[in-house]
Amino acid sequence: MAYLTNKRKIINDPVYGFISIPSDLIYDIIQHPYVQRLRNVRQLGLTSFVYPGANHSRFQHCLGALHLMDNALKTLKGKGVDISPEEEEAAMIAILLHDIGHGPFSHALENSIIRGISHEDLSLLLMEKLNEEFGGKLRLAIDIFRGSYERKFLHELISGQMDMDRLDYLRRDSFFTGVIEGSVGSDRIIRMLSVVNDSLVMDEKGIYSLEKFLIARRLMYWQVYMHKTVLSSESLLVKVLSRAREVMHQGVELFTTPALGFFLKNNIGPADLSPAGLFSPGIIAANFTRLDDTDILASAKYWTDSSDFVLSDLSRRLMTRNLLSVELQNEPFTAGRIDKLTGAAVKYLKIDPALAGYYVFSGTVSNRAYAPDSPEVMILLKNGTTADITEVSDMFEHRLLSERITKYYLCYPKEIKQ
Repeated sequence: MAYLTNKRKIINDPVYGFISIPSDLIYDIIQHPYVQRLRNVRQLGLTSFVYPGANHSRFQHCLGALHLMDNALKTLKGKGVDISPEEEEAAMIAILLHDIGHGPFSHALENSIIRGISHEDLSLLLMEKLNEEFGGKLRLAIDIFRGSYERKFLHELISGQMDMDRLDYLRRDSFFTGVIEGSVGSDRIIRMLSVVNDSLVMDEKGIYSLEKFLIARRLMYWQVYMHKTVLSSESLLVKVLSRAREVMHQGVELFTTPALGFFLKNNIGPADLSPAGLFSPGIIAANFTRLDDTDILASAKYWTDSSDFVLSDLSRRLMTRNLLSVELQNEPFTAGRIDKLTGAAVKYLKIDPALAGYYVFSGTVSNRAYAPDSPEVMILLKNGTTADITEVSDMFEHRLLSERITKYYLCYPKEIKQ
C-alpha cells in the first residue's frame, strides 16, 4: 500500500521563524542526498574556533535563501511584475541549489580538494545530474542560475549586489556568531525591491536599509570571515590536506575515507569536467557528493598518529586548536622577517628546511562591499527615474564602495614567536 506524503512542510528556522516548502518538486529536491549532504558542511568552516556558536550548516543557509526568494517573488508579483508559476518555482530551485557544489568546510578548502574548479562549476555539474534524475524539470532553474535566461532580474536575485544569498548569509552568520554589526534588515530590503527594464531596483525609501546592508557586509568580512584566527585555523587545515596529499603521492598508505582518498590520490582539475578527462564528470560527482566535513575530521583525527612528523604535528595542532600565530597588516611582510622565522621553525621543530613552508607562510586577503563586476544597484526615485546608489547616497561614493582592501597575513608556530 502506498502512503501519501504531505510535502508542504513547515520548518522552524531560528532566524526567520516558520518557513514553508513551497512545492512538491522542491520538497523532493530537498530530500535528495545531494542536498541532504549540506547538513554536514559547515557554513563558516572553522569560524567556530573563534565564535563557538558558528556551527550552522550550508543546508540551513540554502533553506533560508529559499525562504527569502519566496518572499521576494511574492513582493515583486504584488507590485505588478509578471512572473509565471514556472519561473517562480525555477527561481526558488536555483537559489536552493546555488551552494550545492560546496565541499567540506566551504570556502576554506575550495582549491585544496579540487584545484581550479569553483564551487559554482560543481554546483552546475550537480544541477545537471539532478535535472537528469528529475526528468528535465530543472532546465529553467539551471538557465536562471547561469544567467542565460532572458529575464535577467531572476538571475540577479540569485547572484547580484543584493541577492537572496547575501541577504541570508549576512543575517544568519550574524545570528550564529553573535556579531550584531552584520545583522541586516532583509525583510525591509525585500519589500523595497522592484523591477525596471528587466533589472532589480530598490525603491528610494529603502536606501538607508541598503546602505546598512553594504556596511554590514564589509564589517562581517573583517570581523568574521577574515578574522585573523579564522585565517590561521583554515590555513592550517589547508596545510594538513596538502601534506596528506604529498605523503600519499610518496607511496605511503594513509587512512582516509574513500571519497577523500579519491581526491587526495588524484589531481582533479578543470579538464576532468569534460568528456575527454581522465575521470568522467559522473565519477567526480559520485565521489564529491559523498564528501563532507566528517571525512576531513575523521581522517585528520587518525593522522595525529601518522609516522610522518609534519602530518602528525599539523593534524594534532588542528584537532586540539593549537593554532599557528598569525599577524595581519596593510603592507607585505619583508623577506628578511619570513626567512628569520623559517630558520627558527627549522631549528625548533628539527625538520628539513624544505618542509618549513608548512609552518611559516604568508598570503593576502581582500574584500570590497560593492562588486563593480555585478549589476549596479539602481535606486527607483519618486519621479519614476532610476539612478545609481553612488549618485543618490550621501554616505558612499563609488571609489569607496568598490575599492578592494587588501591585507597581508603571516603564519608561524607560536613557540618561535620573536
